[in-house]
Formats: sequence, structure tokens, C-alpha cells
Amino acid sequence: MSGDAEAARRKLSDLVPGVSRETWGQLEALVALLAKWQRTINLVGRASLDEVWTRHILDSAQVVPLIPAGARTLVDLGSGAGFPGLVIAALRPDLAVTLIESDARKAAFLGEAARGMALKRPPKIAIGRVETVPPGGADVVTARALAPLGQLLAWADRHRLATAICLFHKGKGWRAELTEATRDWEIDATPHASATERDAVILRIASYRRRTNIGSGAGDRDRQSERRRRKDDHGN
Repeated sequence: MSGDAEAARRKLSDLVPGVSRETWGQLEALVALLAKWQRTINLVGRASLDEVWTRHILDSAQVVPLIPAGARTLVDLGSGAGFPGLVIAALRPDLAVTLIESDARKAAFLGEAARGMALKRPPKIAIGRVETVPPGGADVVTARALAPLGQLLAWADRHRLATAICLFHKGKGWRAELTEATRDWEIDATPHASATERDAVILRIASYRRRTNIGSGAGDRDRQSERRRRKDDHGN
């Protein structure tokens, strides 16, 4: 086992005590399948494969302690290679997890990975854009490296229950994103320091709602963000 894997597993065990041997096997299967598929599909940054346990497994797992014990449903927006959705599905098998992914190739990987991991409760995979697939009705909404916070809130809004929380991975620019988002949204947010990246956080959104009488600026920004996202998707 590599030094990265050993260190990440120790930290993960501290964050999520009592991980079973079966669950460790599921996470190992995910790592193996990721390495196999990465040869033909760009699922994650190639440089991050050398530290896959820290950069992806542990980074995903750190949201698990923030998920309420009574949560029953979770929607992961833009799941990509299954981070954090597949990791959460392994560590919280009681949750009904839905993975939303617009790229058909990545969605195929998600399906194969879920089967290869032999998850106790396989996730539902919704192929399509987060703004067009059927609403998820989730207790928890997650997203990792997907879009600016204001756009995430707009997308998550149609997939969450009224009592839902959101857990978003955010980098060192999270304060600026939060400030920008509060122009359009009233947000009850708490940052939790990242276990894997300095100055990054898991942003826990307990509740939020769109501000009234904000004019057309919010819609213009959302449309601009969507155009940038579509351009990036086309470039990939």
C-alpha cells in the first residue's frame, strides 16, 4: 500500500469510525476501476491519480460526518467519477443516493463502478443536466468542483426538500463566492475546514432562499455561468 493510501485511510478512519472491511474493499474497487477507465476516459486530473486516496477518496469522505443521521435521500450534482457520490454510497449504505451526470461516458463509468463495488444499495444514475433531469426530492444535496456557489444553489433548489441541507466542496476562493451568492440568496452557511486542502472548506448550507426584488442581474449571471459551463463541456 502506498504512503498516500496509508495516510488517507488513517484520516478517514478518524473521520468515519468503524469502517468495515467490506467497505474498505468497496473503496479499493473504486480506485482500481478509476485507474482502469482513466486510460481511455479523462475522469480526473491525471496528476491526482498518484494521490487518489487523499485527493479523491478522503476528500469525498469528509462530508459524511456532516450528513444528518436521519437523512434518507441524497442527490450528488455532476457526479463525474463518483466523487463524492460513490464514496458516500459506500460509507452510508442506508442512504438512497442519486448521481446526476450529463456526460454519457462518465455515467457509464458510474454504473460500472457501482456494480464493481458491489454496493449494498446501488445508486440511481440520472443521465442529463442537473437543471433538466427529474427533481430529486433529497434530504442532502452535494457537489464537488462543479460551479460557482450561486449557480449551485439555483441547481440544487429543484432537487432538495424544504428541510434539506447542501454540502459543497469549495476551494480557497469560497469567501468571495459566498459574498457574490448572497447578492441573490439569503443563505445560512457554515464553513468546515477541509481535511485535504489548505484554505478549502466544505460549505454546509442549512437553508437558503432567493432574495426578492433583485432585478435581472441574477438571471443574467446564471445565464452567463451556464454559457461558460456549456463551453467547458464542449471543450472536453
